[in-house]
Amino acid sequence: MTEHRVSALHRDSQWSDLSVCVVGLGVAGYSCADVLMQLGASVTIVDESPGDIHQERAEVLGSLGAAIRFGEAAELPLDSNLVVVSPGIRPSAPVLAPALAREIPIWGELELAWRLRRGPSDAPWMCVTGTNGKTTVTLMLESMLTASGARAVSAGNIGVPLVDVIMHDDVEVIAVEVGAPQLPFVASMSPYAAVCLNIADDHIDHFGSVEEYVNSKERIYRHTRHSAIYSVDDDVTRGMVERADVIDGCWAIGFTQGVPDVGMVGVVDNLLVDRAYLEQRRDAALELASINDVRPQAPHNVANALAAAALARSYGVHPSAVRAGLRDFQPAPHRIAEVGEFSGVRYVDDSKATNTHAAKTSLLAYPSVVWVAGGVAKGQEFDDLVVEIHDRLRGVVLLGRDAGVIRDALARHAPDIPVIVVERNETGVMGEVVDAAAGLARPGDVVLLAPGCASWDTFTDYTERGRAFADAVLQQGSPS
Repeated sequence: MTEHRVSALHRDSQWSDLSVCVVGLGVAGYSCADVLMQLGASVTIVDESPGDIHQERAEVLGSLGAAIRFGEAAELPLDSNLVVVSPGIRPSAPVLAPALAREIPIWGELELAWRLRRGPSDAPWMCVTGTNGKTTVTLMLESMLTASGARAVSAGNIGVPLVDVIMHDDVEVIAVEVGAPQLPFVASMSPYAAVCLNIADDHIDHFGSVEEYVNSKERIYRHTRHSAIYSVDDDVTRGMVERADVIDGCWAIGFTQGVPDVGMVGVVDNLLVDRAYLEQRRDAALELASINDVRPQAPHNVANALAAAALARSYGVHPSAVRAGLRDFQPAPHRIAEVGEFSGVRYVDDSKATNTHAAKTSLLAYPSVVWVAGGVAKGQEFDDLVVEIHDRLRGVVLLGRDAGVIRDALARHAPDIPVIVVERNETGVMGEVVDAAAGLARPGDVVLLAPGCASWDTFTDYTERGRAFADAVLQQGSPS
C-alpha cells in the first residue's frame, strides 16, 4: 500500500490490505490494536518493556491473531504500511527510526480516531491541552455540556480511549483531553474548538527541549474550526493562536481572571462573564456563574472554569447550563483534595501536581504550608519555584530519587526553611513523610502534597502516591 493510499484511509477503507504496527501496549495502544483488528488490518504489536498488564493484553490480542514482539530488542516489521504509536513513545525513540527512515506514516491515537469518524457530521471535538489543568477543564466542560442536554463524553488522555468512543458510543460532542506526547503524530485532526491552558517546563525528558515541547503543544490549534481559546495572561499561548493555521473564520477567544475585553471571558465583581459569544459584546457582558460556583476556589481553578466556560459557550451552551455544570462538577481525585484536619492542621492531596508549574499554583493557594515534594524531576529545575513561594513555607519534607535537586534549590534561596529528607524509597514511605510534616506544622498550617515531580521511582503513578498520603494522614487519627 502506497503512502498516498494510507493518507486517504478512513473508516470504510479496505483495512484488510493493511499491515499496521502498534508501538506500546498501554491503554491507548491496546484499544488502537483492538480496533484495527476489528477493521480487518494485520496487526503487529511492539513493546520494549512490558509489565504484567501488558502481558495480559498481549495474550488477549494474540488470541485474536495479532503478532507480538516484546523486549528491548523488539523491532518494527519492515513491511509495515502504517505505524500507530502510544502516547508514551518519544518522537526520537530508536524503535521509530526504521519507520522514519523508510517514510512509513506514523499516527498517534488522535489521528487514528479522527480518521475513523463517520464523516463531517460526526460529533465535534473540543480539545483541551496545557501543562496543567487539562483533566479539570475537560471534566468541567463535560459537565456543562451534559447540563445543557447534550449527549457528551470526555475521552483521550483522561483515560477513556478516544478510538473506543468513536467506534462504539452514540454522542453529540466529545470533550477531548490531549497530552503533549499525543500531539507530534497528529496530521488531519480538525477540532471544533481548542484551548492550550498554559505552558511551563514539563516533559523535557520526553521531547528533548522546551522548544520541542512548546511546538508539540501548538499543534492543538491546527485546523481549528470555530474557536481557538488561549490564556490572556500567558504570552506563549497567545502567540500559539496568532501563528496557528486555523480554518478561515475561526475566532480567537481569550480567558482572564481580570476584567475581560471584547472577545474574552473573565471576571467582574466575582462573576464569571462572557464578552465573546454575545451580539452586544462591545457594550455588555453576559453573566455565566459566580466564583462561589467554582470548587475549590483557588485562583488557578477559577481560570480552569473560565476556559471550560469559553469552550462550552463556543458550542452554544446557555449560561444557565454553564452555572449548573460548575455546580454539578465533581473534581477528579488527587487535585487539591482535602484529606482532613488533625490537630488544627489541614492536609491536602495534590499528587497530580507533577511539575513545578502545578506545584506553584497549588502552593500559592495557601498562606502557610508544610510542603511535601520530590520524586522524578523530569529534567526540571526548582530555583524559580522556590524564589516565588519560599515566604509561604513553614517547612519542607522531601522524598524520592530527585529530592536532592529540590533540597539544593532550597539551600540556595530559602536557607532558613527547615527541610527534612526521608531517605526510604518504598511505597510505605508516606507514613514517615506525614509524621515529619506533622512535626513541622503549626495549627492553621496546611500540609500540602504537591510533589512537583513524577511518582515513578516509588509509586505506580500519582494516584497511588495520593492514596498513600491520604492513608498516612488518616492513620494519625480521625479527622476533625
